[in-house]
Amino acid sequence: MKKITFVCLILLCCTQLSAQTKQVLFKTSHGSFKVRLYDYTPAHRDLFVQAITSDVYRGALFNRVIENFVVQGGEHDVDIAEREAAQPALGKPRLPGEFDQRAFHKVGAFGAGRDDNPEKASFLNQIYFIVGKPVTEAVLDSLEKKKGYTYTEEQRATYLKIGGQPRLDNDYTVFGEVYEGLDVLMKISRVKTNKEDYPIKEITFTVELID
Repeated sequence: MKKITFVCLILLCCTQLSAQTKQVLFKTSHGSFKVRLYDYTPAHRDLFVQAITSDVYRGALFNRVIENFVVQGGEHDVDIAEREAAQPALGKPRLPGEFDQRAFHKVGAFGAGRDDNPEKASFLNQIYFIVGKPVTEAVLDSLEKKKGYTYTEEQRATYLKIGGQPRLDNDYTVFGEVYEGLDVLMKISRVKTNKEDYPIKEITFTVELID
């Protein structure tokens, strides 16, 4: 019965992913990979598509790389803080968080960065990918108690199989995932960095919509 349930979950997951309407191509200095944007996080999906058409992510940088954790790009936290401090009249524009249990921090997850605002609202032009680490049942059980969050059967099965960063769930918005070329992202996650996690050699990327 458990085997049948697991197979059904996998088939359901594949059906949900194939039904998503927007795919994008990341062209990086280390190779290319493809990302599917989730329709169940529509505000983040639409903001990212708008940013692509406005060339926000043309010649952008992956500027925070931590092996077994995250590859982050776009506008850096420090630059956002400095810009907002210099222009207080413009406020601190953020996008309200969108949380769906189908969107979680498995390896290859694509999300929006943020600061420590209590609303968990996202920066407008900062993105990240989860490269993650192995996850155990004990870790998930501990996080459920700590966060008051219950992982679904699908989430548990996926985390145990491929890993990720479940501690970020329901705190940061995930709005897509890598569906082709994950090896390129993993290669980027292993580049040499300085003590601030900046890659020693710049890693550029451009994002294009896939028709």
